Amino acid sequence: MRHRSVADLMTPTAVAVQRGTSFKEIARLLDEYGITAVPVVDEEDRPVGVVSEADLLRRHTTKDGPSTAEAMMSSPVHTARPSWTAMEAARLMERHHVKRLPVVDAGGRLIGVLSRSDLLQLFLRRDRSIQEEIREDVVMRILGLSPAAVHIDVDEGRVTLSGTLHRKDLGPLLVRLCESVDGVVEVVDHLVVETPEEAGEAGVTGQAGEAGRAGQPEEAGEPPR
Repeated sequence: MRHRSVADLMTPTAVAVQRGTSFKEIARLLDEYGITAVPVVDEEDRPVGVVSEADLLRRHTTKDGPSTAEAMMSSPVHTARPSWTAMEAARLMERHHVKRLPVVDAGGRLIGVLSRSDLLQLFLRRDRSIQEEIREDVVMRILGLSPAAVHIDVDEGRVTLSGTLHRKDLGPLLVRLCESVDGVVEVVDHLVVETPEEAGEAGVTGQAGEAGRAGQPEEAGEPPR
């Protein structure tokens, strides 16, 4: 499976500000570009903070001290790398309670911004695309199963699995792998596990029943009156 990376989802950097950028200039940039925050970078384009709409409102309300990017920014700044998976970036956002991450290259220079709205793109994948990835990558390539062994239904990111598996460990593994597919919201498990031993026992039981019935005399009908 190929998970979409931060590089796939991020917004390439259109705007950043310096430490000395003024309140009014930052407000103008947020309005002009339709964004809610802007990275603050040093002379080498390395992020040192972020100024958001909330930071501007807080500064406007308190009117305490100079209204420059350096005075208003949230710092230290948490950054992501373009090679990270979306899940790695989401975990960092959750851990530090931030809504966006500046994305930096190997030299620490700003190359993009990843926001929560960018991450939501994962859940906009078409159901058919999710279904095909589960069938081809999970069922066939990773687990080595026949595509006919598992029926996969996807509706608005909700995956329902049904079919008969012949190993008890395959069901939980299949569910976990499906849950890790980009765009999957929920996995519903309707799988049935029937091991070869269980199938054999069922066959023997059925044969024994047939043999028992074959050895019994047929019930006599009612005698004529």
